[in-house]
Amino acid sequence: MKLAIGNDHVAVEMKKEIKAYLEDKGYEIIDVGTNQTDRFDYPISGYKVGKMVAGGEADLGICICGTGVGISLAANKVKGIRACVCSEPYTAKLSRQHNDSNILCFGARVVGVELAKMIVDAWLEASFLGERHQRRVDMIMEIERTQHLAAAEE
Repeated sequence: MKLAIGNDHVAVEMKKEIKAYLEDKGYEIIDVGTNQTDRFDYPISGYKVGKMVAGGEADLGICICGTGVGISLAANKVKGIRACVCSEPYTAKLSRQHNDSNILCFGARVVGVELAKMIVDAWLEASFLGERHQRRVDMIMEIERTQHLAAAEE
């Protein structure tokens, strides 16, 4: 499985740790983040990871900045992306099972490396459950596609 990973200057060390951890597990990692601690704008990495996942160049993506929020906002602007910020494994697991998230985001200033590994594992081990959840994912994609939600107007 190919994973795109991106980060800003705050998350350089966290990205290196997570990248090595995933490579040791056999994942192919496409690194589009920075390796420099000089100021680096997280929207660049969020956008690049989003484009790679939406375009099929990567199966899934991981984005890391200070809190995970800014980079997730950037990634979510790419059509087809459902990026979720997760600070613990349970939310990561459910973001895949219920929301079919395709990019995991977290904050290097929020979680430590060992917790980040647990979050990544929970997210990668989970899969979309479909069925009743598919309707809600379809509604999210309708908003993205049309900037409208018919069910909200009823």
